[in-house]
Amino acid sequence: MTIAEKILSAKSGKASVTPGEIVEAYPDLVMSHTATWRSASVMKRVGATKLYDPERLAIVLDHVSPAKTEKYAADQQISRNFAREYGVRKFYDVDAGIAHLVLMEAGHVAPGDLIVGTDSHCTIYGSLGALGTGIGYTEVTSVWITGKLWMKVPESIRITLQGGFGAGVYSKDLMLHLIGKLGADGCTYNSVEFYGDTVAELSVSERMTIANLAMEMGVKCAFLPPDGKTAEYLKGRLPDWSRYHEVHADPDARYERRIEVDLAQLEPMVACPHEVQNTKPIGEVVGTHIDQAFLGSCANAKYEDLVVAAGILKGRRVDPGVRLIITPGSKQIMLEAMNSGVLQILLESGGMVTNPGCGACAGDGGMLADGEVCLSTANRNFLGRMGSNQSQIYLSSPATLAASAIRGAIADPREFLTH
Repeated sequence: MTIAEKILSAKSGKASVTPGEIVEAYPDLVMSHTATWRSASVMKRVGATKLYDPERLAIVLDHVSPAKTEKYAADQQISRNFAREYGVRKFYDVDAGIAHLVLMEAGHVAPGDLIVGTDSHCTIYGSLGALGTGIGYTEVTSVWITGKLWMKVPESIRITLQGGFGAGVYSKDLMLHLIGKLGADGCTYNSVEFYGDTVAELSVSERMTIANLAMEMGVKCAFLPPDGKTAEYLKGRLPDWSRYHEVHADPDARYERRIEVDLAQLEPMVACPHEVQNTKPIGEVVGTHIDQAFLGSCANAKYEDLVVAAGILKGRRVDPGVRLIITPGSKQIMLEAMNSGVLQILLESGGMVTNPGCGACAGDGGMLADGEVCLSTANRNFLGRMGSNQSQIYLSSPATLAASAIRGAIADPREFLTH
């Protein structure tokens, strides 16, 4: 069996499963974020008064934090009251950061786990060998009450990475390349597994970016098989090390497709408006004017991402016509960047730092006016996602973003790495 098949068979109590089969699975964790109030309201409407297991719930208020309107304040109040009433101990308020990063930092994600939640980018948990996938808020309520949900076993795709990244090329560029090649629906409801010698060399942060962006190919889940780096990341985080259980595909596992990527052939990539699959090599978009640069989101607001951007911005200044907004992914990331001096570099270069959270990616600040252009490290660039329907969003790696903020237009980061 593949990794997804093994996890779903284990969580449904079956000896084995096959693609297309519907199983009744019991998730280890169900995450809800800003939409928690919706799930709580559904629970009230159906008359349920008891949770299947409060320890399986995690609530993180991240999308518009702190509240910007009375409506958001009321919604967050519902979520807080719900957590208190039902004894939800894995509750993180508006100061914590983005749900996915917070839960992994706190040791709530382990290899072999099945995790569902009210966000499509739950696929990021595959960076630690867990099966993560997004579900709707009514489904979340159902899992709260019954502890289980129906899931269809996905077909699996094996992607092998060959060679290594060149200077100025990162996991974000790999994923933009794949999304552009395969399309937004190229892996619909598939489980994607990444292999190759390069995978073992990738940091956990880079793996998070890959698993996160895999969603933009339509995947149900994505995996970077757990290894020593996974264990190293989780040591000191997992409250109970007996939860650490690596799941690997069998040597004779069946894959619907096999794809190979030569990393040495990749160059910095940019997703152009208004679809993530509209990707182009950096050379085709160099010189495109930008008004704003957003360094944030669950795809690229990790400490390592901030370090990459700071490495290019150190000793340089952001173009006076560009607003550089930095939104760290979590409080822990912000503290690390503060203690290491990375935040100081970003601020001295001309950037502004906001509180941890989803920020501009979720429409929380950093809005664009008619005709404005933003380069973002987020995972989506849909029309109107950051304000005006007359604005444009491009996506890139933190390195490309930093170089572009300096130039005032989309720039190749490699010109700053050769000096």
